[in-house]
Amino acid sequence: MIAEIGAFALILALALSIAQAGLSFAARMRRSSALAGAGEGAAIAAFLGVAGAFAALMHAFVASDFSVANVAMNSHSEKPLLYRVAGTWGSHEGSMLLWCLALTGFGASVAGLGRTLPRGLRALTVGVQGVLGTVFLAYTVFASNPLARVLQPPVEGRSLNPLLQDPALAVHPPFLYAGYVGMSVVFSLAVAALIEGRVDAAWSRWVRPWALAAWSLLTVGITLGSFWAYYELGWGGWWFWDPVENASFMPWLIATALLHSAIVTEKRGALAGWTVFLALAAFTFSMLGAFLVRSGVLTSVHAFAVDPTRGVLLLIILGVTSGSAFGLFAWRAPTLGRGGMFAPVSRESALVLNNILLAAATATVLLGTLYPLIREAMSGEAISVGPPYFNLTFTPLMAVLLVLLPIGPLLAWKRGDAGGAAKRLQVAAAVAVVAALVVGLLVAPRSTWGALGVGLGGWLIAGALAEIAERTRAFRVPGAETWRRLTGLPRGAWGMTLAHLGLGVFVLGAVFEVSWKVEAAEALPVGGALDVGGYHVRLADVRGVNGPNYDADRGTVVVTRAGAPVCEVRPERRLYLVGGQTTSEVGICYRGLSHLYIVLGEHRDGGTYLVRAYWNPWASLIFIGPVVMGLGGLVSLSDRRLRLGVGRRRKAPAT
Repeated sequence: MIAEIGAFALILALALSIAQAGLSFAARMRRSSALAGAGEGAAIAAFLGVAGAFAALMHAFVASDFSVANVAMNSHSEKPLLYRVAGTWGSHEGSMLLWCLALTGFGASVAGLGRTLPRGLRALTVGVQGVLGTVFLAYTVFASNPLARVLQPPVEGRSLNPLLQDPALAVHPPFLYAGYVGMSVVFSLAVAALIEGRVDAAWSRWVRPWALAAWSLLTVGITLGSFWAYYELGWGGWWFWDPVENASFMPWLIATALLHSAIVTEKRGALAGWTVFLALAAFTFSMLGAFLVRSGVLTSVHAFAVDPTRGVLLLIILGVTSGSAFGLFAWRAPTLGRGGMFAPVSRESALVLNNILLAAATATVLLGTLYPLIREAMSGEAISVGPPYFNLTFTPLMAVLLVLLPIGPLLAWKRGDAGGAAKRLQVAAAVAVVAALVVGLLVAPRSTWGALGVGLGGWLIAGALAEIAERTRAFRVPGAETWRRLTGLPRGAWGMTLAHLGLGVFVLGAVFEVSWKVEAAEALPVGGALDVGGYHVRLADVRGVNGPNYDADRGTVVVTRAGAPVCEVRPERRLYLVGGQTTSEVGICYRGLSHLYIVLGEHRDGGTYLVRAYWNPWASLIFIGPVVMGLGGLVSLSDRRLRLGVGRRRKAPAT
């Protein structure tokens, strides 16, 4: 009965989304506040309807109701409660319902929180969100219903993919989808602005908080996915340029460009057309990711294996929605204002160059992701594009971008002083050079590219701090004045600094891990040992254990250094009884910022086990950096002037 109530709520949400779109567009045409209010009420009610359907599906998973087809295909009564809950979004149908929940949730947020928007623009934005909600809810109801019943319920379900039964992946999809689908608001704002013919500084102020919220959530979501791949798959790495990884990375790159472009539009009224283009492209790439993951055209541990028919429907949705939006953009683009002029050396020029490099980097990732699919469709020849391609194309572009990044904030608007900016970054440059020299001379084996990468990370961190020092006039005015300026800095400035600092931290971790990673693999008997990165790794014991829904070989690995005990870890190789799939549970020995990463492989003839060990120096920074970046976005979002597009509150003068 609960499943039927959820299915009814989902259909009701579809009807309410249709009403949301119709009432909102009618409100704009008739300039009616009553119709606009009705459209906003429909948006909130549609979200409540989808939330009810989502709750019903979650109840079916928790209660192991195998009369629901989705539960029978993706759950099992012996699964731990956490993974039964996570199974709600662990399938194609459930993930589409989560997508719709996020989409209608953002639509309700615009309706409830968009009071600072002009009435006409708000009505159109809510209306476009209603159109998107209608399209995706119709797809979910008619092509991917997560609450459909089966005529003959099985006694037990087939269980969830064992790779997805992990705490990090239980929370990864909600963050990722909130970031993905959050781009729909900037898409709707862009379409509404094109219809209104109003793309100006005020519009840019309204776009930035929504883009920033989506970017922050997407940053955290990608980081959680990377951490899951790092410790769950047992491959010893954290990023593999997998096509599905790229599908989430491309919207992040475009959203990063959008955040910087919107600043130019807000401050100087320039790049209005380009900012609108990026706002449309951000959600377009999100929809492209939804197609790639669910169409069956990709083979990936991250992809949902579904029939191509539903993939074609998603491709049609992508073509119609994005095609209509970009068609409107092409029609309206000549009427968009050009904005203020600026010199080649200025903050505007630095942000333009930032956008060019980010757009080029996105294009290289898109080409590397789609080219194998296009090649196979045209010639039938299957090829793969891996790290060598991305190292030769993407990495140089990003290196140039990172070198220029600290310079932009120190340039003035309209006309900057390159010499003055260079002078203010002298200390940062010295830090970068010293870091590169120290690493190049002291870290073995020597790596020129690794030393340069460490210098680049130091440049980013020191450059972010130099920008704060410039704002507070540190070491140039008395300490009390510096403190007053420091405490008076807007939270938006602190957020930008944290984002740039986090990027520098990530670069340090990534460069160190890639350049000085050490790997060793050997078939060991119980009591056997191998050496890696200066550590002695001994397989002390292997015994069988029974988990809640799996059997496992659990090893006890003792790690020593120069005879002194360091740590003891227990990697596992699990066999899930339902489905017969095997997975690896990695043992990680944390040594400061570095990791000793140990994987227990299959049991071989002669009583040996394949043991792989990796020394991953500074690997923790790879995950700490993006978390700091996401925190920076949230700190910026807490700034009232950014969130609402208004100035700081001032106390009324005393009478």
